[in-house]
Amino acid sequence: MGHANGIHPPGERVRKALIWLGEATENHPQQTRRQLLEQAEIRFNLTPRECEFLNQNFGAEREEKDE
Repeated sequence: MGHANGIHPPGERVRKALIWLGEATENHPQQTRRQLLEQAEIRFNLTPRECEFLNQNFGAEREEKDE
């Protein structure tokens, strides 16, 4: 029963990751979406399928010209 604490319903980690990504995007505008996605994947222990979902739905970044 003690190991049940780490179990989340399907989609719960993705939901939390999306909330975090929204906040991180506002709080850390200097970071690219790719950098934030990589942090979210680790922070929320996302599966490859969950990572792919986030990449497809959050990963698109407009081209920015810094120079």
